Amino acid sequence: MRILIIEDEMKLAAAIRDSLTAEHYEATLAPTGEEGFFRINAEAFDLVILDLMLPGCSGFDVLTTLRRRGLQTPVLILTARDAVEDRVLGLDGGADDYLVKPFAFPELHARIRLLLRRGRPVEVLRLKFADIEMDRVTRDVWRAGQMLTLTAKDFELLEFLLRHADRVVSREMLAREVWNETARATPLDNVIDVHIARLRRKVDDGFGKKLLHTVRGVGFILREEPV
Repeated sequence: MRILIIEDEMKLAAAIRDSLTAEHYEATLAPTGEEGFFRINAEAFDLVILDLMLPGCSGFDVLTTLRRRGLQTPVLILTARDAVEDRVLGLDGGADDYLVKPFAFPELHARIRLLLRRGRPVEVLRLKFADIEMDRVTRDVWRAGQMLTLTAKDFELLEFLLRHADRVVSREMLAREVWNETARATPLDNVIDVHIARLRRKVDDGFGKKLLHTVRGVGFILREEPV
């Protein structure tokens, strides 16, 4: 099980990570809300431990944005703010549980086990954006009712873009999540660019609206724009 810890108190974050590693979880640290938000969008986690008092983007901001975008990963709020109003705000914002600092690690572990026992969110078997539809079971893809002919890598690439529609995805994200390469390199960047160009022809050529766009110096985005 993979757990993301979004916590700016690094001694505490490291202690939490070490305790979770001892329990055979894979724990990843993010010291800011911005980095935590990036990691959640770029990687798959089974649970998020989220501090509310973060520099810059607050924990409340991270939580509400994730829920507004439809991410259902369980979130355990971990904070020194113990007022009833803060608890209500966090739970109403989409948190699954709330633990106040200071806390005992056995209680933290028990709450994590409870959240994980509830199971992962139901896997989405059909993805849709604009007039593109993808059936992840049959691996069929249509645009405006017309079936597209995609290779296995085309399908994986489009699936990742659909899951992140209206958000820029970087080459680093694609290298890690679609090509399973942890280190980005120029030859791989070239491979990604070739695949994006081929996918763009299949998705956009012959259709009125262009959906797959390049954001120079950043990456790519599926976005609906006027004709």
